[in-house]
Amino acid sequence: MVTETTTTPKSSIIYPESDGQPMADNTKQFRWIVTIQGGIDSLFEEDPNVFVAGDLLWYPVEGNNKLRVAPDVMVAFGRPKGDRGSYLQWKEDNIPPQVVFEVLSPGNTVIEMIKKLEFYQRYGVEEYYLYDPDKIDFLGWIRTENQLTRIETINGWVSPRLGVRFEMPESGLEIYRPDGRKFSTYLEEAQRAQQAEERAQQEAQRAQQAEERAHRLAEQMRELGIDPDAM
Repeated sequence: MVTETTTTPKSSIIYPESDGQPMADNTKQFRWIVTIQGGIDSLFEEDPNVFVAGDLLWYPVEGNNKLRVAPDVMVAFGRPKGDRGSYLQWKEDNIPPQVVFEVLSPGNTVIEMIKKLEFYQRYGVEEYYLYDPDKIDFLGWIRTENQLTRIETINGWVSPRLGVRFEMPESGLEIYRPDGRKFSTYLEEAQRAQQAEERAQQEAQRAQQAEERAHRLAEQMRELGIDPDAM
């Protein structure tokens, strides 16, 4: 007796766009994820071939919808910007995210993070950064000879791919762009924009006042019989 076996065609396999897990467990973790993702996205806003995402499911192998991970932040160089429901690597020229970030929350377990490190090691991540905002602990790994190895001195480290610099004062992680500007939260960016707008308004007001003074002076000179335009 011959038993027939059937396999599901790869084209008919569904790759869920959600794993049912929340993006973050608390406000602190969420704030850091948004700050890192937004800072990197802003850094490469003029480059159409740098894709940056937060909490997006990454499927590295076609045909396997169980093999997946959702980095808190992922960066894929050589891939166009645009919206995606998930990152299907075989549809992305088989380019894996080169840089990933994870932000720990109290709900993360050691086993979970070890599995993620093994996943990133196996599927081609070049730089992996892990931040615990509660313990103020920041770790990093860099691919060397096809192996993710621990970065011994992370304070002052400059990401080869991103060009950003990481600093670890007692207050916690600080990330600096190549131009020296620090990554900031949405609220800090809004406050900075408001301050810039207020400065611009003050400059415009001072310019207008200076023009009005010059106009009054010119009128006074004309009253004295002096032509200001001839001076």
